[in-house]
Amino acid sequence: MDREPLVFESCHSTWLFDTARRRFRRILKEPVAQSAPIATGWRPYYGLETTPGSESFTVLLNPEGTRLLRSWRHTGDCTQCDGTVTAELSLAELLAANRG
Repeated sequence: MDREPLVFESCHSTWLFDTARRRFRRILKEPVAQSAPIATGWRPYYGLETTPGSESFTVLLNPEGTRLLRSWRHTGDCTQCDGTVTAELSLAELLAANRG
């Protein structure tokens, strides 16, 4: 990847968006991932929409926008997880998973 990815932190995942290649992956932050990051494969996306005034975002999985994923960015006073976010990843773990 030539450029730094766009990174969104949700309560249970780190989302990496390779905007140049229109692909994304998730690095799961579940407790089982503490020994090694568990990342999904790179998947194409056709749009990334954020909601003004909200931490929510939508990933369009097909050109028609009929298949999508919705999530939200984790914040310090997160109403989605009530502050029980799973473990954070180190920069080294994030970079290693990004290369995969």
